[in-house]
Amino acid sequence: MDPSNPFDVPQSTTAQKSGWIRKVLILSGLVVIFGLTFYLFRTYLTFDMLVQQEIELKGYYQSNPLTTYVVTFFIYVVVAGLSIPGGAVFLSLTYAWFFGFWEAILLVSFSSTLGATLAFLVSRYLIRDWIESQFSKQTTRFQEAFQKEGIFYLFLMRLIPAFPFYVINLLMGLTRIRTWTYWWVSQIGMLPGTAVFIYAGSRIPKLAQLQTDGIQAVFTRSQLLQFTIAFVLLGLFPIVVKKMVDQIKKRSSR
Repeated sequence: MDPSNPFDVPQSTTAQKSGWIRKVLILSGLVVIFGLTFYLFRTYLTFDMLVQQEIELKGYYQSNPLTTYVVTFFIYVVVAGLSIPGGAVFLSLTYAWFFGFWEAILLVSFSSTLGATLAFLVSRYLIRDWIESQFSKQTTRFQEAFQKEGIFYLFLMRLIPAFPFYVINLLMGLTRIRTWTYWWVSQIGMLPGTAVFIYAGSRIPKLAQLQTDGIQAVFTRSQLLQFTIAFVLLGLFPIVVKKMVDQIKKRSSR
């Protein structure tokens, strides 16, 4: 066990089983909800209808760019702040598909950091006692590691997507780090991972393009190359970052 890792907590067999049961129940519930939603709204989920909705959204965006930016920005802030499971990934890919790479990366980067900072402030000033009671073991290890590594520890956690987003926000609220420092370290640390997801989402073709050009719009040589690059980046990014972190730790321990 790595003592500097606040999330490396041994679990009993019973706890592991209960965790798996909970995950299965949640997944089953999501499948049921998705199935009912698809059944109830199946007449509105035709491809032509989706294309029409895309065209209308694009038209609204072109006519009201500022309003669109503000609304989508605060939607992401809320999703990031509440740490809704899968919500940030879904919105990142959707924003990249809708806005394109550069506009999406600005929206997602700043809104995700703001959401994380708000969660950090809620942890520090509103639910500190509850967090300490719920994450007592993790809190102790986290505090020790943070005192030893400082802001570099936060930077590494932001850089590695494997660390739970909401846990970092909650536990960092228990430290003495300044809010401004927390914001800019998170902003820089999350940027590479954000860029990878945005690039992948920006490679998804528009529905209107699919309707006009057919499936060939996706499977052109250029598009296949772009999709391949996107998936390779998504797969290799966590591995490369982990290797880099391991090398940094080895050098610092010498």
